[in-house]
Amino acid sequence: SRKRPFPPFPERIGIVTSPSGAVWHDIQTVAKRRYPLVELILAPTTVQGDTAPESIVKALEDLDNIQDIDAIIVARGGGSLEDLWPFNDELVARAIFKSRTPVICGIGHETDMTIADMVADRRAPTPSAAAELLLPDKLELHSYLKLTGQTLSRTISNQVIRGEETIGHLQVRLGRGTPDIDMLRLRV
Repeated sequence: SRKRPFPPFPERIGIVTSPSGAVWHDIQTVAKRRYPLVELILAPTTVQGDTAPESIVKALEDLDNIQDIDAIIVARGGGSLEDLWPFNDELVARAIFKSRTPVICGIGHETDMTIADMVADRRAPTPSAAAELLLPDKLELHSYLKLTGQTLSRTISNQVIRGEETIGHLQVRLGRGTPDIDMLRLRV
C-alpha cells in the first residue's frame, strides 16, 4: 500500500552500486540508449562483505538528501546467496523504507530475491531492467510525438477549413443583407 509511483520523465536518478562493477556501466549504457536526457548520479558503495550494509545505507541517505533526485536505483550484479546477503540486512531494508525518494531495486539475476527487493517501491529482475523500467524509450517517445504532431496538424487544418467556410457563409449573408444603393438611387 505504500509503494510510490515513479515519474514518467525523470531528470536525475541516483544509483547505489559499486563504481567498479559492470552494473554501473550497464545502467549508463541503458540510459544513453533509452533516454539520454537523464542525469545519473552515482553514490559509490561496496555491495558485498561485512561493511556493505553500512556503506549501502550511507549511499542511500546521501542520495535521499539531494532535493531534486527523482528516483534511486539500488543495484548489484548476480552472485551467490552470500554475495547478495547485504541486501537482506535489516539496516538496508529500513533505509530503503525510510527513503523519501522512490526506490527501485535491481539485485542479482531474475531468480534472486532479497528483502531489499520486497521493501523497495519496485523490483526489477536485473540492474539493467531497473534502468529500463524507470526510463522512457526515446524511440517510443519520438513515434508518439510524431503521431501527436500529425494529429495536431490535421486538427488545425480542419479548423482552418471550417473557419474559411464560416467566413464564406457570412460573406454571402452580408451580401444579401446589404441594400442595393444603385437601385435606391435610381428610385430617388
